[in-house]
Amino acid sequence: MDEKQVKAGTIGWVDLTVNNAEEIRDFYKEVIGWKSDTVAMNGYDDFCMIAPDGDNPVTGICHARGGNADLPSQWLIYIIVADLDRSVEACRKGGGSIITGPKDMGEEGRFCVIKDPAGAVAALYEPKD
Repeated sequence: MDEKQVKAGTIGWVDLTVNNAEEIRDFYKEVIGWKSDTVAMNGYDDFCMIAPDGDNPVTGICHARGGNADLPSQWLIYIIVADLDRSVEACRKGGGSIITGPKDMGEEGRFCVIKDPAGAVAALYEPKD
């Protein structure tokens, strides 16, 4: 994640989670012109997609496996928060629910996936300092 993007309240990343990540990766490579890099997971690869004329990842395409197994097929935004535990509590108090997590991302930070009272899904991400 780019240092400039790590600010509470901003959208820091977007992932697409699907059952057939290779097929969808190839679809977007043709439709948009994205290039891809593999991201090794536990026994399979997810993908960082790179703009046609760039070197930096712009989004991810992920298998609905492992930590993503309980996520529906969708584009998922990651909203940066200052305190994930406080945000989880506020989500529940406000009528939302937690779909998965909070989960540790090692040196990166922690995240969870929430559903708001209208049924929309988003991830909350607290980066490590």
